[in-house]
Amino acid sequence: MIQVFLIKTLIIFGLMNRHLRLRELREELCNCKDLKLFDTASDREKFSRDFFDYSPVLKKKFEGCLAELVVKPMRIEAVSRVAEACGKYSIPLTIRGSGTGNYGQCVPLHGGVVMLMGELSQIRNFNPLSGEVTVEAGCLLRDLDDYLASYGRQLRLLPSTWKSASIGGFFAGGSGGIGSVRWGFLRDPGHLLGIEVVTVNDPPEKLQLDLKAAEALNHAYGTNGIITALTLATAPAVAWQEIAIDCDDWAQALAVLESCSKAAVEMHLCTLLENRIIEQIPLWSGPSSGKHRLLILVAPAGVRTLERLAVDVGAFFNFLGPENVRSGQSLRELSWNHTTLHMRKVDSGWTYLQMLLPQPELPFMKALNESWGDDLLWHLEAVRQQGAQRVAALPLVKWKGLNLLEEIMEDCTKLGAIIFNPHVMTVEDGGLGVIDGDQVQAKRFYDPAGILNPGKLRGWSE
Repeated sequence: MIQVFLIKTLIIFGLMNRHLRLRELREELCNCKDLKLFDTASDREKFSRDFFDYSPVLKKKFEGCLAELVVKPMRIEAVSRVAEACGKYSIPLTIRGSGTGNYGQCVPLHGGVVMLMGELSQIRNFNPLSGEVTVEAGCLLRDLDDYLASYGRQLRLLPSTWKSASIGGFFAGGSGGIGSVRWGFLRDPGHLLGIEVVTVNDPPEKLQLDLKAAEALNHAYGTNGIITALTLATAPAVAWQEIAIDCDDWAQALAVLESCSKAAVEMHLCTLLENRIIEQIPLWSGPSSGKHRLLILVAPAGVRTLERLAVDVGAFFNFLGPENVRSGQSLRELSWNHTTLHMRKVDSGWTYLQMLLPQPELPFMKALNESWGDDLLWHLEAVRQQGAQRVAALPLVKWKGLNLLEEIMEDCTKLGAIIFNPHVMTVEDGGLGVIDGDQVQAKRFYDPAGILNPGKLRGWSE
């Protein structure tokens, strides 16, 4: 009985102490003129979530996770004030971009403060010779791409949420997307050339990291430094053309996907959707034909080549014309995780997986189809991985409980696929499952007390 009493007393004391520290932190931050504070229940709930409900597993794990205070810095200097105050009072700090992620990257597992970066959106510098651009973390990808277009440039990589996602959130929480067929993934050398970061040391520092030092903060969920600005490589702008190619059978469709992705043409997107998906999503690529469909963005000079590749195998080639991103009905809105979004609008019982397929791909998919049938719908993306053309998959999976989901993933792994599990909350487990020592070391340097987004970097916890 005495032990129970002591434990309860310690818990009550801890809660009272945290409440006192939060109150003092709030009072201190109220005096910062370049900082807006939000602490209503609706604001705290709104800014404590992203699209993690794509995963029934994460939906359950993140239930009840809520910020105790939300802040929005209006200038970089205010970021340092927040970092200093959170460090001083030992209050967790979670950084949030636009909240378009799917893995709970910006969900505050342990409460504390959520910091919104959206006001820090200036484009600081553009080098017309190299195409390098330096931009603050809160800048929307759409706004940055519009700016680059005025100089004849464009972003290399974009998520399907590019209209509302921020550049800092994309590099901190994303991995690839539109453009990966040509440029690979965000962590490939050459995309991120430098970072400005605010540390949670005592006192906080604003550091300029070169391309080597910046790598550890790329796709780290904001666990090891507060990214305030990034220097990125860009690409020459291309007037992308939209193409849809319909195929009678899956083997034919896969062959067209591979031949198109390996052709000597410039491509921005090469998506393949099973016919059962085409029947359910918006008709921007043309009416459903009962066939499997490739959705392609290609440079004008490549249109005729892709037409020949399609016609040679008896596929139906449909040239849709120049891409019009302003219409809201671009093919890019049907690719990557927007495919999952559209399917979940029809039936919220669908969830998804992410994987790199083994080669050859067709036997792998046939084996899974034999085991899982209608509970699995194929969505493929042509990507460049370590310099070679590969096929990634974001298949839709019917949710029938965690055990069956884990069984499907186990089958995929046994058959040779590399799983990037979207149903876990840590940086490592959503990737290759291996702890990145550089990420952990960076956290030791820039966040020695472990204040930033605690619980998301498994290497630090271990």
